Amino acid sequence: MLLRLDHLLVYPVTESRKISNFFWAFIILLGSLGLLLVAISSYIGMDLFIFSEEICDFPFIPQGAALSFYGMTGLFISLYLWCIIFWDVGSGYDIFDKKKRKVCFFRWGFPGKNRRIILEVPMKEIQSIRIITGVIEGGIFTRTLTYESLVYMETIEQGFIPLTRIEDNLIPPQIAHKAAELSMFLGVPLLY
Repeated sequence: MLLRLDHLLVYPVTESRKISNFFWAFIILLGSLGLLLVAISSYIGMDLFIFSEEICDFPFIPQGAALSFYGMTGLFISLYLWCIIFWDVGSGYDIFDKKKRKVCFFRWGFPGKNRRIILEVPMKEIQSIRIITGVIEGGIFTRTLTYESLVYMETIEQGFIPLTRIEDNLIPPQIAHKAAELSMFLGVPLLY
C-alpha cells in the first residue's frame, strides 16, 4: 500500500518493471546479437568468435540469411520489451477517496494521445467486495489442482472490476486482509 489515511487509500500497481521482464529483455537481446554475429561471420567468411572452430566453408545462403533473419527478429522483440519497460506500460495506482466519493483506477498505456487510462467509479455504485476462487488444473502430466483467489469490486454499471491479479502472488491471508480492509473502508459487504 502506498498511502493510507482516514479518507484515502492508494494501492500501487506494478506491471512492466518486474525483474522477469528485465531478465527476458536482456536474454533476448544477447541471443539476437549472438545470432547476428554468427550471420555476419558467415557472410564475410571469417571467424569472429574467439573460442570456436573455423567456419569459412559455412555458406551465407541459406544458413547465414536465416540466422540474420532470426537475429533481426530477436532485436525487434527485445526493443519492444525495452520500450515497454521504459514507458512502464500497465503500471499505475488505485485510489479509494471518501472525500470525493469515488474510486479511481489509473494506468499508463503506450505513448500517444490516450497514454493515461483512467476509470472512475462513484462510491454509490459499489455493491460489494467479493473474493472469487477458481480452480486451475496443473496439466496433463500432473494431477494437481491449484486454487487462485482474486478480489473483485462489484459495481452496478461496470460489473466486476478485479482489484488483484494472479501475477501478484498473494497468499490467502493477504487476499483476505485486502478484501476486508476495502470492505470496511468502503462500507460495503464482503462476499465469498
